[in-house]
Amino acid sequence: MKQEKMTPWYSTADIDKKWYVVDASGKVLGRLATEVASIIRGKNKPVYSPNADTGDFVVVINADKIVVTGKRAELKVYKHHSGYPGGLKTKMYNDMIKVKPEFVIEHAVRGMLPKTRLGKKIFHHLKVYRGADHPHAAQKPEVISI
Repeated sequence: MKQEKMTPWYSTADIDKKWYVVDASGKVLGRLATEVASIIRGKNKPVYSPNADTGDFVVVINADKIVVTGKRAELKVYKHHSGYPGGLKTKMYNDMIKVKPEFVIEHAVRGMLPKTRLGKKIFHHLKVYRGADHPHAAQKPEVISI
C-alpha cells in the first residue's frame, strides 16, 4: 500500500516567535497596517496555520509621524457609540493623530485581523509607541523596513 504524505500542521507551541521594530516615520497608514497585520498573523512564514498563533511580535515606533494620502486627513472620522440614545461620539483624524496617534495604527491593524478569539489574542502582539523609544530592548527586536 502506498504511503500518503501528510501536510504538516503547526501549533502555537511549535513556533519560535521573533520581535520586529517598524519605524512609521513617513509611512502611509494603510500600507503599514497591512504589512504589520500580515506579520503578527504569521502569513509571512512558511509554517502559517489559520487556526494557530504562528505570528511574531511587532513594535511600531514614531506613530505620530504616520501619514495619509489625499484628503483623508480632513475626511477620516473615528466613531464609537456609548450605548445610550444620542451617544454617538466622533473624532476627526487630525485631532486623533495629535491626541492619541497609537490608536490610529492600532485601529487600522485591528480591522485587518480576524474577528475571533484568535484575532483578539494576536492583536496583543502589536505594540505601538508615539516616539522612537520603546521598552522592548530586552527582546532584541530586529529592525525591518516596510
